Formats: sequence, structure tokens, C-alpha cells
Amino acid sequence: MVAADDVDAVLVTSWGRTHAEHVPAAVAAGKPVFCEKPLATTVANGLKIVEAGQAHGRRLVQVGFMRRYDAGYRQLKQVIDSGRIGEPLIVHCAHRNPAVPLSYTSDMAALDTAVHEVDVLRWLLYDEIVSTQVVTPRATSKRFPHLKDPQIMLFETAKGIRIDLEVFVNCQYGYDIQCETVGEEGLVRLPDPAAVGVRTAGAHSSEVLTDWAGRFADAFDTEFHEWITNLTEGDEPTGPSGGTRPQIRRVVPARRLHAVLPASARRRREDRGAEVVPARPRGPALLRAAAVQVVLARGDRAAGGRPLMEADDRDHR
Repeated sequence: MVAADDVDAVLVTSWGRTHAEHVPAAVAAGKPVFCEKPLATTVANGLKIVEAGQAHGRRLVQVGFMRRYDAGYRQLKQVIDSGRIGEPLIVHCAHRNPAVPLSYTSDMAALDTAVHEVDVLRWLLYDEIVSTQVVTPRATSKRFPHLKDPQIMLFETAKGIRIDLEVFVNCQYGYDIQCETVGEEGLVRLPDPAAVGVRTAGAHSSEVLTDWAGRFADAFDTEFHEWITNLTEGDEPTGPSGGTRPQIRRVVPARRLHAVLPASARRRREDRGAEVVPARPRGPALLRAAAVQVVLARGDRAAGGRPLMEADDRDHR
């Protein structure tokens, strides 16, 4: 099916172990591919996909890491790139889930969970990770016996930046993503999702999200929209892919590749028949949803108020 003339792009959201079958097939047909993470679950399958792209002669594959499309992370990168906090020295990260199923194994902390931080940190810092260490502290009692949880991952980049990442997938209290970059002249912190503060009975509280959908649904929509838009307009994709100037007529439904579409994409597909059409991006409204916190050496603090990434009147792409 992927070789059909009226198929211009392929969306693969099947189980990770099947990607080494579906992605090379689409690349061999010369079709741009959006493949959800992980691109592969073994080194051999990863090389199979890379070699398929090399044999074709141009880059066609974009991997579905959505954090690059999150408004908060984009603001974070804007501050780092501006030099406002000086050269980055240390990054503190946390990736916490309330709980995971029995099928979740210890190696998935790296392959399925920390892989998001690995991608977004390379993008934020424009640097490559050159060394890795995993430390297992005292295990939580709120886990299945086979699982090592939490885990602390320590990275060093080519520029010497040190990164510590806490992966705690049974934290109980909610879905919590944290990232703080310490520079020579200040620090910048990823904002928490917007939430109302409630003051009652002598306490001040706000809710904590309990799953990824509430935290990154907008980022998923923006990511998919930008991929389709870039292919349609002939621009370079924001992810690791490339192509000519196809006019998008039909995206192969992932379930025909024995996959399951995300709920948001499935709803759009049901609304429009055989096509998968992304919703209009939220644009400036998305950018204004949250502002990063910046602490500079002189003690000034920028939080809330004017977003650090200015939005213009164009669609956010």
C-alpha cells in the first residue's frame, strides 16, 4: 500500500518492535515517514532503519519526539540560545509518572521514558551526550518486584555539561516533568502547566496533572501539524527528515500498518473519512500559555507577565 501513487506520506504509531518493518518499507518507496518513538528497540533494528535511509540517498524519517514542540520547552530554548544565562553548566531534570503497568520493565526507563529527555536535551543544548551512568537508589515499595524504580541517570555532553535525570515512574502523586538549566550568569526553569490556585481551610493548593495527555496534548498536535505543513510547503521538516515538494493527498492510516492511532489523530480521521488532517495550531495562544522562569546573576527574576518568546500574527509552525 505505501508504494501507491496517491500515498505521499506514512504515519507509523505501531508497537516499537514493528518499526523496523514499517519504516524501511516506506523509505524504500520514497515516502516521508513520521515514526513515533522509539525509532527502534534494538541496535540492529536501528541500524536497519538508518541503512535504509542511506541507501535511498536522502533523509525521509522524522521521529515523534513532541517536547521540541511544547511551548514551555521552546521558551526554555529561546532563553538558552539568547545567552541570557550565560553558558550552560548543569541541567537538572525529572520525569515522574504516577504508576506504570506490570508490563513495564526496568530497561524501559531508558528506552521509553528517559529517551524524551535525551532528545530534548540534545536539542536544547545543541550538544551531544558522550557518557552515561545509571544509579539505582533505594527502591520505592510502590513498584512491581521486578522493577528498579526510581533510577538516576547521569550524562556528560561533549562540551562538559553535566546532566542529572531522575526517572521515577511510580511516584504516586502525578505526572511531573521538570527541567532546570544552570548557566554561568543565571538559571532558567521549565514552567509548570497552568493551574488555578485554590486557597481554602488554611491551605493553598493547585492540582497536579496525572497523565501525559493533559501535559503534552498541544505539543502532539503542533508536532503533527508542522510535519504535514512542512511537507506540503516543501520546507525542511523540524525533525530528522527531508523530502521534495509532495502535495499531501493521503496519509496512510496507521492501523492499516497494524498500528493504533493516537486519540486526537483518530478523531480527526473519523471526522474527515480517510484523511488524517491536523487541527489548526493554537499559535500565539499556545505560546502565551506559560512563561519560563529566569533567575539572573544580579538576582532579577522574570516570571509570568510578558512571554519570553514573542508571538507574531503568523500561524505557529
